[in-house]
Amino acid sequence: MKVPIYLVDAFAAAPFRGNPAGVCPLDAWLPDEVMQAIAAEMNQAETAFFVPVAGSDGCDYQIRWFTPALEVDLCGHATLASAAVVFARLRPELERVVFASRSGPLPVSRSGAT
Repeated sequence: MKVPIYLVDAFAAAPFRGNPAGVCPLDAWLPDEVMQAIAAEMNQAETAFFVPVAGSDGCDYQIRWFTPALEVDLCGHATLASAAVVFARLRPELERVVFASRSGPLPVSRSGAT
């Protein structure tokens, strides 16, 4: 199985600064136990997993977060790290991305975007 995994330093403009988070963009959800194993292997405070959302609820992706031990309901820095991957690697044309989560919609805009 090949899974794209990024290690992103949130709140930093340079590597090895900021707050690191694992980021795994997926086409479809993996089994929970596989995502948990990936998060444990990443050994970061949180690893975010997200999939594209089909539908018109205003969200672009659905997102979930795992620590090395369990799934959590919300993680700000891993959400921002996920948005950085979307903007830099997946959808560079976007100025704003909205993640659907258990805690509600989480909009993220590029710096300087409206």
